[in-house]
Amino acid sequence: MTELVERAARPTTPERYSGPQLAGGPDGPAELRRLLDIVLTALVDGGAARGGPLPPGDPSELRREVRSSLGEVLPDEGAGPGVLGPMARMFARGAADLADPAWSAHLLCPPLALSVAADVAATALNADLASWDQTPAGIVLEGEIMAALAELVGFDPTAAAGVVTSGGTESNFMGLLLARDAVRPRYAGAASALGPGSGRLRIFTSRVAHFSIQRNAALLGLGASAVVPVDVDERYRMDPQALRAAMNRSAAAGDVPLLVVATAGTTDFGSIDPLREIVPIARAHGASVHVDAAYGGGVLFSDRLSGLLDHIHSVDSLSLDLHKFGWQSVGAGVFLARRAETFDPLAVRAAYLNPEDDEDAGYTSHLGRSLLTTRRGDVFKIAVTLRALGRSGLGALVETCCDRARYAADRVQAEPRLELVAEPTLSTVVFRYRPTQDDPANSDRINAGLRRRLLRSGTAVIGRTDLTGDPGGIRLKFTTLNPRTTEADVRALVESVIAAGAAEEEAQRTNPTDTEAN
Repeated sequence: MTELVERAARPTTPERYSGPQLAGGPDGPAELRRLLDIVLTALVDGGAARGGPLPPGDPSELRREVRSSLGEVLPDEGAGPGVLGPMARMFARGAADLADPAWSAHLLCPPLALSVAADVAATALNADLASWDQTPAGIVLEGEIMAALAELVGFDPTAAAGVVTSGGTESNFMGLLLARDAVRPRYAGAASALGPGSGRLRIFTSRVAHFSIQRNAALLGLGASAVVPVDVDERYRMDPQALRAAMNRSAAAGDVPLLVVATAGTTDFGSIDPLREIVPIARAHGASVHVDAAYGGGVLFSDRLSGLLDHIHSVDSLSLDLHKFGWQSVGAGVFLARRAETFDPLAVRAAYLNPEDDEDAGYTSHLGRSLLTTRRGDVFKIAVTLRALGRSGLGALVETCCDRARYAADRVQAEPRLELVAEPTLSTVVFRYRPTQDDPANSDRINAGLRRRLLRSGTAVIGRTDLTGDPGGIRLKFTTLNPRTTEADVRALVESVIAAGAAEEEAQRTNPTDTEAN
């Protein structure tokens, strides 16, 4: 047995490393430059082969192509680094081009080349923000960036605190978690209590708020039913009077109004809840206020549009996503709290990451501000972008996208075959195609079908939502986060929708049994 242990402990490789080249070390950057040249060439070739915002064809065709290109996923003997070019070309051809003006489907921006280049640096270093000794510059940068963003929101940067997250869902989870834990000493057992009159914690948000609010409540053990949906006005903003009534009913039933989650930029409409009226209502019931500003928070960069977030400085916490109005690669979320002590429930001491004597000596970490231990160095690309473009540069990009959405709404209103659902607040335009036979079921069938027709052709990518969940509720969306989109691009996109709608109607007339199900 001793001989076996000694044999296993002996090195089986030469003293000098001879395996695949690492990204770091003295030779890493040179090898990385060579490989990046291969990738960049593949991006050009793959994009040319795609020929549009999305690869054309049926989904089954792409699956076959990817599997054929991939071959055996984990062979006994590796194929070597020569696979990089062909696989990168395949991936580029099979990916969406968010910088194509005809891609207008989701709240995901085409990232700035500057941001992507900065991300390469952070990735090559494998920067991890878990502790000082892994990425000291990253720890310092995160503190500086959070202070600057807190000041942008209107928080006192010396009292506020924040952390980089993966995106809005994680940030919203933190908002709910920290609000819940803040009231635990006052309402022992409330978080798990069930039924009316038992002091159950309640969260209030508009009925068009992001689905992550209900899901996060369930994950926290509060139950999805702890979220009380509040009616909206004709602009799809939370109705303050409906909020007051809902909170009064909850209090009268013996429940605990824990939190109001307002939205600054709903996913479907870009609507912004009226914070000036909402905050006093929440305060009157002793509830905290969290704002999901993942989408709309970017208007704070713009002098012209920042007033849309009037009174945001008075809330307790908020989410921002700089991979929306910020033009960062995913992920670039932010969670900000007006008071640093909000993070106290997350305080943790791990001897291998943040021993107390190290922190006292200045070797700090933000381990107690995040739900995660390992965190990518996403703060670096954010820091580079903020420093390079400044508030006015980012604000100009936000304004351009919102102006294009306004133009798109005008073009929709000018077309008899299209119907505008709501005036745009930010860069989202919700509409529908009006079929000749305009009953609810047929409207849904044609609108869903025309969108898939555009996807199959690879010529345009637009979004979809459902206003009601009942027949006649399907609507289409333009979501403009590409500042390079021109008015001519918008006109072409509108024309593509009308042409696809007409083609879908014709297909239904000639062969109704062959039309796709919704």
